Amino acid sequence: MQDPSHPIVLPPDSGDAGPPPAAPVKPAGFWFVFLTVVLDMLAIGIIVPVLPNLVKEMAGGSFEEAARWIGLFSASWATMQFLFMPLLGALSDTYGRKGIFLFSNFGQAVACALTALAPGFLVLFLARLVSGAVSGSVSTAYAYVADISAPERRAARFGQLGAAFGLGFTLGPAIGGQLAQIDIHLPFWAAAAMAFANGIYGLLVLPESLPRERRVPFVWTKANPVASLSFLARNPQLSGLATIKAIVDLAHASLPSTFVLYGLYRYGWAEDMTGLTLTMVGITQMLVQGGLVGPVIKAVGERVGLLIGMTTAIIAYFGYGLAPLGWLFWLVIPIAAFNGLINPSLQSLMTRRVSPSEQGRLQGAIGTVQAAMGVIGPLIFTAVFAWGVDDARTTSLPGAPLYLAGALAVIAGILAVVFSRTPHAAASRAPHG
Repeated sequence: MQDPSHPIVLPPDSGDAGPPPAAPVKPAGFWFVFLTVVLDMLAIGIIVPVLPNLVKEMAGGSFEEAARWIGLFSASWATMQFLFMPLLGALSDTYGRKGIFLFSNFGQAVACALTALAPGFLVLFLARLVSGAVSGSVSTAYAYVADISAPERRAARFGQLGAAFGLGFTLGPAIGGQLAQIDIHLPFWAAAAMAFANGIYGLLVLPESLPRERRVPFVWTKANPVASLSFLARNPQLSGLATIKAIVDLAHASLPSTFVLYGLYRYGWAEDMTGLTLTMVGITQMLVQGGLVGPVIKAVGERVGLLIGMTTAIIAYFGYGLAPLGWLFWLVIPIAAFNGLINPSLQSLMTRRVSPSEQGRLQGAIGTVQAAMGVIGPLIFTAVFAWGVDDARTTSLPGAPLYLAGALAVIAGILAVVFSRTPHAAASRAPHG
């Protein structure tokens, strides 16, 4: 086994991080990973329209107390992701991917059941901590796909995983809202049942994707957020791409954190219009990520695909912020869907810059960056929104957080031009920690 503390020397003619796995993995492997991500996101999506009402019910109907608890739950969930993403990624490099997936599915089932049974805030808080920790296996999903896919196929596969995210978030709120009409606890039981069933399916069907000869010893000092960031910093091109990823994720936080308030303030949208708009967003994202990422990347390459995605992100953020009417906001949604080219292109470019035995660690590090932006992004953009609609202002500026996101996208686009170039052979062989 390769010691991760020593440089990894690639063959002279290798421009990628390494060959595909020696033994092919059955197609069922990818579709299990796809289903795992769908169910993880479905479990989160189901909670979106239900958890605030459950918390408000526990708070005796107080909106202020409910808001404080929801803020704490959101921050704690993202913090657990931040802590566990690199740990699970490193563990998957040592013990394989399958065990981490099973841990995630059964753990998510426990978290959802705890939520359904929670008699008060303490147990509900514990459930959110568990959910955040086990959802860190998303990094393992990307590592699994990197294991089983040839380098030229990774972007398309990553795009399909992106479609899984979109599918979960599209179906989740709709299912959760309907089940909550029967009983407010029922959506959590449904999510628990789906996660448990997926765990049983994985236990019986999922093949392991990481051969024993490609595994590396587990090192605690390299399985934490600080070590993850230092791993990314070892290679200038890798750290540059990671910086783009961080800025993209930070900009993306503008919509989830302010969308409901923005739609209500600017367009007078109630829950039905908000739900319809989210469904439109989810459908267009699935169409792009599930059906167009592969052909586009195959036709123009990962670098151009990334730049196309960054261009549409800039247009989308400023378009959303400037739209004075709701139907104009909707016209921007199909354009924004092409943002779905960004993450698959970035993921694929980054996997080419590390060895096969480091794919789990890489994805854990990427997940750490994403989770960190998930913690600080909502704090920034909600504060900017509050500033933009403050009654003390002579002119309201509800689009302020979206303008900020657009400015961040411009910065990320400039960095993408610089850091997405194909690395020289020497850069490809540089040690990665």
